[in-house]
Amino acid sequence: MSKKVTILGAGISSLSSAAFLAKAGYDVTILEKNSHIGGRARQFESNGFVFDMGPSWYWMPDVFERFYQQFGHTTSDFYELKRLDPSYRVYWPDHSYTDVPATMNELETWFESLEPGSSLQLRKFLKDAAYKYQVGMQDLVYKPSLSLLEFADRRVLGGLFNMHLFSSFSTYIRKYFKHPKILSLLEFPVLFLGAMPNETPALYSLMNYADISLGTWYPMGGMHKFIEAFAQIAKDQGVKILTDQEVTGFTSADKMATGAQTASNLFETDIIISGADYQHTESALLKDKANYTEKYWDKRTMAPSCLIFYVGINKRLNNVQHHNLFFDESLEEHGKEIYKDPSWPTSPLFYMSAPSMTDSSVAPEGCENIFFLVPIAPNLKDEEEIREKYFDVLLQRLKDITGNDIRENIVYKRSYCINDFKQDYHAFKGNAYGLANTLLQTAILKPRLKNKKLKNFYYTGQLTVPGPGVPPSIISGEVVAKQIIKEFPLK
Repeated sequence: MSKKVTILGAGISSLSSAAFLAKAGYDVTILEKNSHIGGRARQFESNGFVFDMGPSWYWMPDVFERFYQQFGHTTSDFYELKRLDPSYRVYWPDHSYTDVPATMNELETWFESLEPGSSLQLRKFLKDAAYKYQVGMQDLVYKPSLSLLEFADRRVLGGLFNMHLFSSFSTYIRKYFKHPKILSLLEFPVLFLGAMPNETPALYSLMNYADISLGTWYPMGGMHKFIEAFAQIAKDQGVKILTDQEVTGFTSADKMATGAQTASNLFETDIIISGADYQHTESALLKDKANYTEKYWDKRTMAPSCLIFYVGINKRLNNVQHHNLFFDESLEEHGKEIYKDPSWPTSPLFYMSAPSMTDSSVAPEGCENIFFLVPIAPNLKDEEEIREKYFDVLLQRLKDITGNDIRENIVYKRSYCINDFKQDYHAFKGNAYGLANTLLQTAILKPRLKNKKLKNFYYTGQLTVPGPGVPPSIISGEVVAKQIIKEFPLK
């Protein structure tokens, strides 16, 4: 006899868990509060421009491929995946720039030009990072982290010993390299994890392996292509996806959740997974059945929020790449204004993506699709006047550094910031990237994927294991699905 599973939210982790559960024979329904699926990876179109709203870096292609293969597919069944070369461009404080090559020989040549002997050090560093990636992505991230005993087998224990969990990333890479540009390049991927390099475990050098060895890719048609692929796989297994269905509460009896209540319907169920914001699920929906108190959440170290601008211009850009990192200001100062003294940044670093340079389908002919992102502290005061102030800063910096003056060529603009993250995703403090991956918020120290008071209530997504980012969210969905299959087997 099948069991009904109801999942809150149609983000990537929810789609992943839904597909695995439906494949195993469960009757799965996803309830999405918004009118479009994808969560932070939603997409919208306007004036002929196609904008990906959130994730814009396609890393760890092996995680996507592993998911597809478990359903009899391969990546190319759904979209063309193109490796970018150069992977991205970095603008430095001296106003020079580096196009980071996709080939190892070219990258080693660049390292040597800055620091003699560093190419050999890079090989050693990447060998260790590859080991961490292998153990981390094959063993550690697939643990539900409900008990320390999960980590008791010899391979995992050996892996933990060699993973440098108790060393900071910042200290660790300085054992290999000294040049500030090399250090900045290697510290950049860690920023996706939501903490400064000196507070992030050296374990996460595995991100450098993902960046340098596995490469930076782009799905032609936009990042939303993988959402479409996951949704198609889920539907093929029999998953029902309902939009405009915000859950407002749950019914329960005898330590079991029995239904998910929306404004117009009660969805009776045997099992519930929340792929919605964990803190919102607990504080607004579960209340006395929550795992954690408001005090607990207030003490969490959150990853940044961000100020985003989606911009369409009626001309083409020069002297930029698909991905561009403007590291021409101080990372240390910007980091302090995110983590130590939360405030709007004085001289922000920012990221600009121009996917239309790779993919002509996302902008009208002769036009450019631009995505600006400034990382900021969560829960700052978010007003239109502040957004416009920073937009002016970004346009001026773009002009000064690259020579592209686009102010008179803007035909479409939309901003997205803290208030929008709260409104659209109920994001705690308006965060964009979940919990920071600090040592005290890693593995078993993250919020549990299972409710302690309701034995059939689970969580998935970036606020639980294994952590933030698209590939970890894919894995999160698989981990919770397999935990449910183990605890609630079909007869």
